Amino acid sequence: MILTVTLNPAVDYTVTVESDIEPNGVLRSSMAQYDPGGKGINVSKYLARLEVETLATGFVGGFLGRYIEEQLTRGKVANDFVEMDVCTRLNTTILGEDGEYKLNQSGQGVKDETVRELIGTVREYDPEIVVIAGSLPPNLGPATIDRIAGAGSWETVVDVQGDLLTGIAGDYALCKPNRSELASATGMPVHSIEECAEASQALRERGFDRVITSLGDDGALLTSDDGVFHAEPLDVDVVDTVGAGDGLLAGVLSTLARGQSDRIALRVGVTVASRVVTVPGTTVPDMDDVRADATEIPLLVE
Repeated sequence: MILTVTLNPAVDYTVTVESDIEPNGVLRSSMAQYDPGGKGINVSKYLARLEVETLATGFVGGFLGRYIEEQLTRGKVANDFVEMDVCTRLNTTILGEDGEYKLNQSGQGVKDETVRELIGTVREYDPEIVVIAGSLPPNLGPATIDRIAGAGSWETVVDVQGDLLTGIAGDYALCKPNRSELASATGMPVHSIEECAEASQALRERGFDRVITSLGDDGALLTSDDGVFHAEPLDVDVVDTVGAGDGLLAGVLSTLARGQSDRIALRVGVTVASRVVTVPGTTVPDMDDVRADATEIPLLVE
């Protein structure tokens, strides 16, 4: 089982407006939706659609926390969250004619006893892989990630901000930075694919078996003992980029869990991400024939 931990989940509110966003103006919305959000939750949603056994956990509270649990259960995504005494945050994405705007709340602090309860929940399920993804509540830091990673015999995957990547200790199975997080974590230039490959290798030397770097329009890199592989994204109509990196990670993990190669995993990950950007918010897209379509993606060895 792949268990995901979302320490700072959110309800993702996505709204589409039909005119440019201007100060003091009144906007009319043609579409709005609410999705259970947070990187780990998104990974579990995509893994479930890819028919991989998964369970989502983390901290939830208040009416927004209940909404996350209800919607995941309705979507047949197994979940077991720990209750906190503050309300889950709300993240807003506005899709306008002139671009995409985001407003993410920081969240609120979590008590240490609540962290201990979460670790107990993870131990109860004893998964093969634990994915710790997304931002952290304001009072938590890298030590919390290390506590969860070291609480059992599972392999741990992290998808967190660059400053957190530099603060965690020990060996991890995989990390998934984006380009800016890769730069933050390594202090190296990441303008070209070649520079990203060098920075990814440097990050591996800090204790990560694999590094998957999402590069937006440039696709993604996967760096491991087998080499450095680059795949460009599929040519699709992009509606919303929210969840693209989570789709990439879910596709990669779903493939590695099958015992397949890094090359195939990267192709599948990029294919899943390319599907995710064609739908608004973190709606789970159709995943039929994902693995067949992945074979069409050319792979470059850096």
